[in-house]
Amino acid sequence: MRRFFVWSALAAVIGLALAGGGYWAYWNFYARFQPVTVTRNQAEIQRLLDESSWISAGGGGEPVYIIGYRDSAAMQRYEREEAPKLRAAGAEVRVIVFARPDREGLAQSTAAERATVAELWLTRDWSLYLRWTATPVRNWTAAGIPSADNNLARAAVVEAGRQFITRLTADLRETGLSTRYPLVIWRDREGFMKACACSDSRSWAFIRDDLDAPESVSPAPVAPLGSDEGMTYPGDGTPAPQPGQPSPMPYPAIPPATAPVPGQPAPATPAAPGAAAPAVTPAPRQTPPPTPRKAPQASRQDDTTFF
Repeated sequence: MRRFFVWSALAAVIGLALAGGGYWAYWNFYARFQPVTVTRNQAEIQRLLDESSWISAGGGGEPVYIIGYRDSAAMQRYEREEAPKLRAAGAEVRVIVFARPDREGLAQSTAAERATVAELWLTRDWSLYLRWTATPVRNWTAAGIPSADNNLARAAVVEAGRQFITRLTADLRETGLSTRYPLVIWRDREGFMKACACSDSRSWAFIRDDLDAPESVSPAPVAPLGSDEGMTYPGDGTPAPQPGQPSPMPYPAIPPATAPVPGQPAPATPAAPGAAAPAVTPAPRQTPPPTPRKAPQASRQDDTTFF
Protein backbone atom coordinates (compact mmCIF):
# COMPACT_ATOMS: atom_id res chain seq x y z
CA MET A 1 0.00 0.00 0.00
CA ARG A 2 2.81 2.35 0.88
CA ARG A 3 4.45 1.65 -2.45
CA PHE A 4 1.20 2.54 -4.22
CA PHE A 5 1.03 5.95 -2.55
CA VAL A 6 4.68 6.61 -3.40
CA TRP A 7 4.17 5.81 -7.07
CA SER A 8 0.94 7.82 -7.16
CA ALA A 9 2.64 10.87 -5.70
CA LEU A 10 5.51 10.51 -8.15
CA ALA A 11 3.10 10.23 -11.09
CA ALA A 12 1.23 13.33 -9.91
CA VAL A 13 4.46 15.31 -9.67
CA ILE A 14 5.53 14.21 -13.15
CA GLY A 15 2.08 15.05 -14.53
CA LEU A 16 2.13 18.51 -12.99
CA ALA A 17 5.63 19.12 -14.36
CA LEU A 18 4.56 18.08 -17.85
CA ALA A 19 1.42 20.21 -17.69
CA GLY A 20 3.39 23.19 -16.46
CA GLY A 21 6.02 22.76 -19.14
CA GLY A 22 3.37 22.40 -21.84
CA TYR A 23 1.57 25.54 -20.71
CA TRP A 24 4.84 27.49 -20.58
CA ALA A 25 5.74 26.34 -24.09
CA TYR A 26 2.27 27.28 -25.37
CA TRP A 27 2.50 30.73 -23.81
CA ASN A 28 6.13 31.38 -24.73
CA PHE A 29 6.00 30.24 -28.36
CA TYR A 30 2.41 31.04 -29.33
CA ALA A 31 0.02 32.74 -26.92
CA ARG A 32 2.11 35.78 -26.07
CA PHE A 33 2.40 36.74 -29.75
CA GLN A 34 -1.35 36.64 -30.36
CA PRO A 35 -3.18 39.95 -30.80
CA VAL A 36 -5.79 40.99 -28.28
CA THR A 37 -9.44 41.54 -29.06
CA VAL A 38 -10.43 45.01 -27.88
CA THR A 39 -13.46 44.58 -25.66
CA ARG A 40 -13.31 47.88 -23.78
CA ASN A 41 -13.16 51.52 -24.94
CA GLN A 42 -13.78 50.56 -28.57
CA ALA A 43 -15.66 53.76 -29.36
CA GLU A 44 -12.98 55.93 -27.74
CA ILE A 45 -10.18 54.16 -29.61
CA GLN A 46 -12.02 54.44 -32.92
CA ARG A 47 -12.64 58.15 -32.34
CA LEU A 48 -8.95 58.73 -31.63
CA LEU A 49 -7.96 56.92 -34.82
CA ASP A 50 -10.46 58.85 -36.94
CA GLU A 51 -9.40 62.23 -35.56
CA SER A 52 -5.68 61.60 -35.92
CA SER A 53 -3.77 62.82 -38.97
CA TRP A 54 -2.92 59.47 -40.49
CA ILE A 55 -1.19 59.27 -43.87
CA SER A 56 -1.78 56.67 -46.53
CA ALA A 57 -0.95 55.75 -50.10
CA GLY A 58 -4.66 55.16 -50.76
CA GLY A 59 -6.55 52.00 -51.55
CA GLY A 60 -9.93 52.55 -49.93
CA GLY A 61 -10.14 49.08 -48.37
CA GLU A 62 -10.39 47.99 -44.74
CA PRO A 63 -8.06 50.31 -42.77
CA VAL A 64 -5.07 48.95 -40.90
CA TYR A 65 -3.41 51.48 -38.59
CA ILE A 66 0.35 51.29 -38.01
CA ILE A 67 1.46 53.56 -35.16
CA GLY A 68 5.04 54.27 -34.19
CA TYR A 69 7.99 56.65 -34.30
CA ARG A 70 10.72 57.21 -36.88
CA ASP A 71 13.63 55.52 -35.09
CA SER A 72 11.72 52.28 -34.46
CA ALA A 73 13.57 49.57 -36.39
CA ALA A 74 10.68 47.15 -35.86
CA MET A 75 8.22 49.60 -37.40
CA GLN A 76 10.43 50.19 -40.43
CA ARG A 77 10.81 46.45 -40.95
CA TYR A 78 7.07 45.84 -40.55
CA GLU A 79 6.23 48.50 -43.13
CA ARG A 80 8.83 47.18 -45.54
CA GLU A 81 7.88 43.50 -45.31
CA GLU A 82 4.20 43.38 -44.32
CA ALA A 83 2.57 46.49 -45.75
CA PRO A 84 2.74 45.23 -49.39
CA LYS A 85 1.07 41.98 -48.30
CA LEU A 86 -1.75 43.84 -46.56
CA ARG A 87 -2.30 46.03 -49.62
CA ALA A 88 -2.39 42.91 -51.79
CA ALA A 89 -5.28 41.68 -49.62
CA GLY A 90 -7.20 44.91 -50.31
CA ALA A 91 -6.48 46.68 -47.01
CA GLU A 92 -5.58 50.36 -46.75
CA VAL A 93 -2.46 50.88 -44.66
CA ARG A 94 -2.66 54.07 -42.57
CA VAL A 95 0.47 55.26 -40.78
CA ILE A 96 0.46 57.47 -37.69
CA VAL A 97 3.81 58.85 -36.53
CA PHE A 98 4.65 60.84 -33.41
CA ALA A 99 7.70 62.40 -31.78
CA ARG A 100 8.55 60.82 -28.44
CA PRO A 101 8.63 63.20 -25.46
CA ASP A 102 11.71 63.81 -23.37
CA ARG A 103 12.51 61.15 -20.79
CA GLU A 104 14.34 61.95 -17.54
CA GLY A 105 15.69 65.15 -19.06
CA LEU A 106 16.97 63.44 -22.22
CA ALA A 107 15.50 64.28 -25.63
CA GLN A 108 14.25 61.21 -27.52
CA SER A 109 13.59 63.13 -30.74
CA THR A 110 15.52 65.59 -32.88
CA ALA A 111 14.48 69.01 -34.12
CA ALA A 112 14.29 67.67 -37.67
CA GLU A 113 12.02 64.81 -36.53
CA ARG A 114 9.68 67.16 -34.66
CA ALA A 115 9.46 69.51 -37.64
CA THR A 116 8.68 66.61 -39.98
CA VAL A 117 6.05 65.13 -37.68
CA ALA A 118 4.30 68.51 -37.43
CA GLU A 119 4.38 68.88 -41.21
CA LEU A 120 2.93 65.40 -41.73
CA TRP A 121 0.11 65.99 -39.24
CA LEU A 122 -0.74 69.29 -40.97
CA THR A 123 -0.40 68.27 -44.62
CA ARG A 124 -0.70 64.44 -44.55
CA ASP A 125 1.77 64.36 -47.43
CA TRP A 126 2.53 60.73 -48.32
CA SER A 127 5.41 61.66 -50.64
CA LEU A 128 7.11 63.54 -47.78
CA TYR A 129 6.78 60.47 -45.57
CA LEU A 130 8.38 58.29 -48.26
CA ARG A 131 11.32 60.70 -48.62
CA TRP A 132 11.73 60.85 -44.86
CA THR A 133 11.76 57.09 -44.34
CA ALA A 134 14.02 56.52 -47.36
CA THR A 135 16.68 58.87 -45.93
CA PRO A 136 18.95 57.75 -43.08
CA VAL A 137 18.12 59.49 -39.81
CA ARG A 138 21.54 61.12 -39.51
CA ASN A 139 21.21 62.60 -43.02
CA TRP A 140 17.69 64.00 -42.66
CA THR A 141 17.77 67.74 -42.00
CA ALA A 142 14.12 68.62 -42.79
CA ALA A 143 15.28 71.20 -45.32
CA GLY A 144 12.48 73.55 -46.37
CA ILE A 145 10.19 72.50 -43.48
CA PRO A 146 9.41 75.12 -40.80
CA SER A 147 10.79 74.38 -37.37
CA ALA A 148 8.40 73.13 -34.72
CA ASP A 149 10.46 74.35 -31.76
CA ASN A 150 10.06 78.10 -32.36
CA ASN A 151 6.50 77.95 -33.66
CA LEU A 152 3.65 77.77 -31.17
CA ALA A 153 1.19 76.30 -33.65
CA ARG A 154 3.52 73.55 -34.85
CA ALA A 155 4.74 72.81 -31.32
CA ALA A 156 1.08 72.34 -30.34
CA VAL A 157 0.68 69.85 -33.20
CA VAL A 158 3.66 67.82 -31.96
CA GLU A 159 2.22 67.85 -28.45
CA ALA A 160 -1.17 66.76 -29.77
CA GLY A 161 0.48 63.70 -31.30
CA ARG A 162 2.03 62.82 -27.94
CA GLN A 163 -1.31 63.22 -26.16
CA PHE A 164 -2.90 60.95 -28.77
CA ILE A 165 -0.38 58.21 -27.96
CA THR A 166 -0.87 58.66 -24.21
CA ARG A 167 -4.63 58.27 -24.40
CA LEU A 168 -4.49 55.41 -26.91
CA THR A 169 -2.03 53.33 -24.91
CA ALA A 170 -4.04 53.93 -21.72
CA ASP A 171 -7.19 52.57 -23.41
CA LEU A 172 -5.32 49.55 -24.82
CA ARG A 173 -3.69 48.81 -21.47
CA GLU A 174 -7.13 48.13 -20.00
CA THR A 175 -7.50 45.39 -22.61
CA GLY A 176 -4.26 43.75 -21.47
CA LEU A 177 -1.97 44.95 -24.27
CA SER A 178 1.48 46.16 -23.31
CA THR A 179 2.92 49.15 -25.15
CA ARG A 180 5.45 48.18 -27.81
CA TYR A 181 5.89 49.58 -31.28
CA PRO A 182 4.65 49.35 -33.86
CA LEU A 183 1.09 49.25 -32.61
CA VAL A 184 -1.18 47.73 -35.25
CA ILE A 185 -4.96 48.11 -34.99
CA TRP A 186 -7.46 46.57 -37.42
CA ARG A 187 -10.82 44.80 -37.60
CA ASP A 188 -11.16 41.13 -38.49
CA ARG A 189 -13.69 39.55 -40.85
CA GLU A 190 -16.40 39.58 -38.17
CA GLY A 191 -15.82 43.26 -37.43
CA PHE A 192 -14.11 42.84 -34.05
CA MET A 193 -11.39 45.38 -33.27
CA LYS A 194 -7.99 43.84 -32.63
CA ALA A 195 -4.66 45.30 -31.58
CA CYS A 196 -1.11 43.98 -31.66
CA ALA A 197 2.16 45.20 -30.17
CA CYS A 198 4.05 43.85 -33.18
CA SER A 199 7.66 44.39 -32.16
CA ASP A 200 8.27 40.65 -32.72
CA SER A 201 7.88 39.22 -36.22
CA ARG A 202 6.17 36.11 -34.80
CA SER A 203 3.06 38.27 -34.29
CA TRP A 204 2.71 39.24 -37.92
CA ALA A 205 1.17 36.00 -39.14
CA PHE A 206 -1.97 36.54 -37.03
CA ILE A 207 -2.73 39.80 -38.85
CA ARG A 208 -2.26 38.17 -42.24
CA ASP A 209 -4.63 35.37 -41.23
CA ASP A 210 -7.34 37.81 -40.16
CA LEU A 211 -7.12 39.78 -43.41
CA ASP A 212 -6.48 36.83 -45.76
CA ALA A 213 -3.19 38.41 -46.82
CA PRO A 214 -0.60 36.33 -48.70
CA GLU A 215 2.58 35.22 -47.01
CA SER A 216 4.69 36.68 -49.81
CA VAL A 217 4.26 39.15 -52.64
CA SER A 218 6.15 38.74 -55.88
CA PRO A 219 7.79 41.93 -57.19
CA ALA A 220 6.58 43.32 -60.52
CA PRO A 221 8.54 41.85 -63.46
CA VAL A 222 11.03 44.19 -65.05
CA ALA A 223 11.98 43.79 -68.71
CA PRO A 224 15.77 43.47 -69.20
CA LEU A 225 17.71 46.20 -70.91
CA GLY A 226 17.55 45.97 -74.67
CA SER A 227 14.34 43.92 -74.64
CA ASP A 228 11.38 44.85 -76.84
CA GLU A 229 8.88 43.41 -74.36
CA GLY A 230 5.91 45.71 -73.80
CA MET A 231 6.58 47.88 -76.88
CA THR A 232 4.08 48.50 -79.67
CA TYR A 233 5.01 48.42 -83.30
CA PRO A 234 3.54 50.76 -85.92
CA GLY A 235 3.07 49.89 -89.53
CA ASP A 236 6.67 50.52 -90.54
CA GLY A 237 7.99 47.94 -88.08
CA THR A 238 9.89 50.43 -85.88
CA PRO A 239 9.38 50.01 -82.10
CA ALA A 240 7.32 52.87 -80.69
CA PRO A 241 9.03 54.56 -77.69
CA GLN A 242 7.30 54.25 -74.33
CA PRO A 243 6.93 57.31 -72.04
CA GLY A 244 10.28 58.28 -70.64
CA GLN A 245 12.29 56.37 -73.24
CA PRO A 246 14.34 57.95 -76.04
CA SER A 247 13.15 57.64 -79.62
CA PRO A 248 14.87 54.90 -81.62
CA MET A 249 17.40 55.91 -84.26
CA PRO A 250 16.21 55.41 -87.88
CA TYR A 251 17.90 52.67 -89.82
CA PRO A 252 20.09 53.91 -92.75
CA ALA A 253 19.24 52.95 -96.31
CA ILE A 254 21.17 49.86 -97.42
CA PRO A 255 22.70 50.22 -100.96
CA PRO A 256 22.19 47.43 -103.51
CA ALA A 257 24.64 44.59 -103.46
CA THR A 258 26.04 45.40 -106.94
CA ALA A 259 25.95 48.83 -108.51
CA PRO A 260 25.14 49.06 -112.23
CA VAL A 261 28.12 49.50 -114.51
CA PRO A 262 27.81 52.21 -117.18
CA GLY A 263 27.12 50.72 -120.60
CA GLN A 264 25.70 47.47 -119.18
CA PRO A 265 22.08 46.65 -118.40
CA ALA A 266 20.99 46.86 -114.78
CA PRO A 267 20.63 43.55 -112.92
CA ALA A 268 17.16 42.09 -112.91
CA THR A 269 15.07 42.56 -109.77
CA PRO A 270 13.55 39.32 -108.41
CA ALA A 271 9.79 39.22 -108.65
CA ALA A 272 7.59 39.08 -105.58
CA PRO A 273 6.34 35.64 -104.50
CA GLY A 274 3.25 34.68 -106.46
CA ALA A 275 3.75 37.30 -109.17
CA ALA A 276 4.71 36.51 -112.76
CA ALA A 277 8.23 37.40 -113.69
CA PRO A 278 8.40 40.25 -116.23
CA ALA A 279 9.57 39.37 -119.72
CA VAL A 280 13.15 40.29 -120.40
CA THR A 281 13.96 41.52 -123.90
CA PRO A 282 17.43 40.36 -124.92
CA ALA A 283 19.76 43.07 -126.06
CA PRO A 284 20.79 42.89 -129.79
CA ARG A 285 24.08 41.17 -130.30
CA GLN A 286 26.69 43.38 -131.89
CA THR A 287 28.70 41.95 -134.81
CA PRO A 288 32.40 42.58 -134.40
CA PRO A 289 34.00 44.51 -137.31
CA PRO A 290 35.91 42.40 -139.91
CA THR A 291 39.60 42.08 -139.39
CA PRO A 292 41.57 43.48 -142.40
CA ARG A 293 43.60 40.89 -144.21
CA LYS A 294 47.17 41.44 -145.33
CA ALA A 295 47.87 41.64 -149.14
CA PRO A 296 49.75 38.63 -150.53
CA GLN A 297 53.40 39.30 -151.28
CA ALA A 298 54.83 38.54 -154.79
CA SER A 299 57.14 35.59 -154.91
CA ARG A 300 60.78 36.49 -155.35
CA GLN A 301 62.51 34.86 -158.35
CA ASP A 302 65.88 33.36 -157.81
CA ASP A 303 68.31 35.11 -160.20
CA THR A 304 71.12 32.68 -159.55
CA THR A 305 72.56 31.26 -162.81
CA PHE A 306 73.81 27.75 -162.91
CA PHE A 307 76.61 26.88 -165.26
